[in-house]
Amino acid sequence: MSLVSAPRLVTDRLILRGPEPRDAEPMIAFLLDRSRSDGFGGYDHRGDAWRWFALNVGHWHLRGYGYFTIEMKDSGTPAGICGIWNPEGWPEPELGWVVFEGYEGQGIAREAAERARRYAYADLGLTTLTSNIVPGNRRSIALAERLGAVHERTYQNHHMGEDMLFRHPGPEVVLA
Repeated sequence: MSLVSAPRLVTDRLILRGPEPRDAEPMIAFLLDRSRSDGFGGYDHRGDAWRWFALNVGHWHLRGYGYFTIEMKDSGTPAGICGIWNPEGWPEPELGWVVFEGYEGQGIAREAAERARRYAYADLGLTTLTSNIVPGNRRSIALAERLGAVHERTYQNHHMGEDMLFRHPGPEVVLA
């Protein structure tokens, strides 16, 4: 049972779908693992991580988009999140991604990000996207660059501190 009105986006290996109650535990586990989640905004307390999960549900209701759960098509297992993020105070809509432990290095984040970016341009009508990455998050920087995003500037993010803003190619390139 989806908690939001989100489309189901399908790729070769993945289903991107709205968050469901069963997704709370894997997301909370990720957010409480500071070694893995600090570049995303990890937490030390379960209640704070639960509130982030609820924030994503609310983001969908307020913006009409948010983070999809990345589900493995073959097993139905949640493998991470990916989608468009633009809460109050964000510089502009961001394409973001996270894969859960055990799913790194399989191209899942790239596959999900490419599909979410097409959705943002073709279905939401967005004309630009960024990815905001904490300096030192080499894996996310490398993925942003593989997706064709270019470092545009560094800025102070109220929640994350210093952030690097990468600009993605626009719909004229991605949808061509």
